[in-house]
Amino acid sequence: MNVVIATLNAKYIHTSLALRYLKSFSQGEFEIEIAEYTIKDPAMSIAADLFSKKPDVIGFSCYIWNIEETIVIVDMLRKVMPDVKIMLGGPEVSYDTEHWMNRLTSVDFIVMGEGEETFRDLLRQVSGEQKYHFVFGMAYRKDGKVIITPPRPKLDLNVIPSPHRFEEDTIPMRNRVVYFETSRGCPFSCQFCLSSIEVGVRYFDIEWVKSEITYLIDNGAKLIKFVDRTFNIKRDYAMEVFQFLIDNHRGCVFQFEITADIMRPEVLDFLAENAPPGVFRFEIGVQSTNDPTNLAVQRRQNFTKLSRTVMKVKESGKIDQHLDLIAGLPHEDYDTFRKTFNDVFALRPEELQLGFLKMLRGTGLRIDAAKFGYVYSERAPYEMLGNDLMPFGDIVRIKRVEDVLEKFWNAHRMDRTMEYLIEKAYPSPFDFFQAFGDYWEARGWSRIGHQLEDLFTRLWSFLEEDAQPELERDVAFGLLRIDYYLQHKYKPRKLWWEDRLEKKEWTAALRYAADKLGMDERELQKKGTIDRLPFDYGVWLEEGRVDLSNPTLLVFLYSGEEAGPQLVALPQPDGRAAALK
Repeated sequence: MNVVIATLNAKYIHTSLALRYLKSFSQGEFEIEIAEYTIKDPAMSIAADLFSKKPDVIGFSCYIWNIEETIVIVDMLRKVMPDVKIMLGGPEVSYDTEHWMNRLTSVDFIVMGEGEETFRDLLRQVSGEQKYHFVFGMAYRKDGKVIITPPRPKLDLNVIPSPHRFEEDTIPMRNRVVYFETSRGCPFSCQFCLSSIEVGVRYFDIEWVKSEITYLIDNGAKLIKFVDRTFNIKRDYAMEVFQFLIDNHRGCVFQFEITADIMRPEVLDFLAENAPPGVFRFEIGVQSTNDPTNLAVQRRQNFTKLSRTVMKVKESGKIDQHLDLIAGLPHEDYDTFRKTFNDVFALRPEELQLGFLKMLRGTGLRIDAAKFGYVYSERAPYEMLGNDLMPFGDIVRIKRVEDVLEKFWNAHRMDRTMEYLIEKAYPSPFDFFQAFGDYWEARGWSRIGHQLEDLFTRLWSFLEEDAQPELERDVAFGLLRIDYYLQHKYKPRKLWWEDRLEKKEWTAALRYAADKLGMDERELQKKGTIDRLPFDYGVWLEEGRVDLSNPTLLVFLYSGEEAGPQLVALPQPDGRAAALK
């Protein structure tokens, strides 16, 4: 029997851990081929590729980001391969399963929940007696009726063979994200999350975990993302994994989802002292700082402790942090969400992910949608369109914040300018991103592409027109130019502003800078560029104050290396100097 299991990943660099678990668990009995595509691939191309494999059985792993695209492909395959057995599995079809069976008449079976054992047993019946009622945890059709079998007991994780050791994965893993889990389940009950449905947490054997990670590193893995819902819930287990990774990382980067307010001080101290810089990344779901909201969604969270953890990690300078927010939760209107945003932004995470509530099938919040006046899209990803406190108009405005936040804060293209604008020029970070997002949308920029230069020119266009009383344009313009220079590995050939040094002034500045730096003028002209600020950059760095009495000469030296250019700020001609890389 020729079995193919497939999925549509969100991006090419992603890999499907679920498919690899299914293959590994059934490998002794069935030869299974994995076929991975992306949601951007044409449906016809995917269907043609699967058709060429001549499968007897095709299984698809389904999520909110790929279900609608998968349905199109399934319907195509059913028309050109009327005898093929088509199975679906994954979180998107594990709930409201009868709905999916009735909607998708091209589908023969749906595997519900944890799928390894169910999938194997289903393959046994497809190739054997076809007594599908013996297979727990799935749906099938009999005489035109949908039959759903009883749920399957949870699997002993330690009987699952490795999903990571397929020969065909050894080369790709060097260029793709490798997903890894040390546990299944979540101890929390957040009503917007599917993980709240499964009670209890189960762990893989710690020695097995170490062996698998060693194998992945040995075979060139560069980024391993742990998919555990709360990696640090079992402190001793997490600490042992942290220590193992510290001792054996060999440059591989590891990303974890952690719950920050339960992180113990001794764990933070251990990481601050021992974690190699840049090897660990933490993803922390804050979602909201509004107490009534957290109570309504059964989310226990101590924001004071969470903040302490985030700041402690940040002060160590070793671990990047990605904090998540969800707009549209119960009891949160536009103003309280603004406060949530500003509360979390004050922690200055390296990345702040602003998402919007998805009314996922099977979650308590979807079941109670009417209680809070929710309206939402009926098709995946089921994004909320409004509720009793946050109408659609507010959602649209906050989406503009999300757009510019992603481009201008999370991308870290102009950190100096951003820090000035959100800290000194605008009443709050949210107010800046909202004003800029409104301006961005009004000019139609959200519907067209952009190059690096466009981001700088569009921000400057906004700042030139905005009447914000605290905004000092000379400062913003100077910092924006510094950020632009520092975005290049090589001396930029093109500048987006017109304010340039006159030739005579530039020649004098070049001679002065070369003398100060002990360089030949021709070498400096080849490897560097010169600009000026109308204020003292040293005073600005040290005191955050604008001093117009002592302009600064800026020298940028380019080496073409990953480290980027070096910025040297020289007094012009006398006074304080500042330098940074």
